[in-house]
Amino acid sequence: MNHERVSQLIRELLVELGEDPEREGLRDTPMRVARAYEFLTSGYKHDSADVVGQAVFESEVNNMIISRDIEIYSLCEHHMLPFYGRCHIGYIPKKKILGVSKLSRIVDCYARRLQIQERLTSQIAHEIMDLADAEGVGVVMECRHLCMMMRGVQKQNSVMTTSSVLGCFRKEIATREEFMTLIGK
Repeated sequence: MNHERVSQLIRELLVELGEDPEREGLRDTPMRVARAYEFLTSGYKHDSADVVGQAVFESEVNNMIISRDIEIYSLCEHHMLPFYGRCHIGYIPKKKILGVSKLSRIVDCYARRLQIQERLTSQIAHEIMDLADAEGVGVVMECRHLCMMMRGVQKQNSVMTTSSVLGCFRKEIATREEFMTLIGK
């Protein structure tokens, strides 16, 4: 990211909003915003194979593995406002398991891009299915969208829930129900 160029664009935006970018409280804001957007969109610089690295392990385990309540923060691609919430992931391995922290890293890899929640949920599920060569994967995401809370319909208590189920989680109702029960849904 070209920090100077982004900083200049933010400075221009401040002027268009009727602000004085030279006033004390705003003097350093353009560069701070440039750095913030670099972090908030850092997922474009990574792919999940890189963040998982060598943390794919051979295993005899064939039970459901679940990681619940993974915090998620992203920016909606329509208004570039945050959405945030929780992500629950479950998968059944064939012969490979992923390091437990890698599930959260996969979430961050895709969440730190301009997103819509529906696509984000699907991307996470497909990536885990591919990286773990799993029998099945389930991902449920529950998020609050500031574009709905701060503007537009202004619904403060709305939560959007999305799910993506692949493999045996899609084909076998009992597997899907076990996953939903274990994540408390």
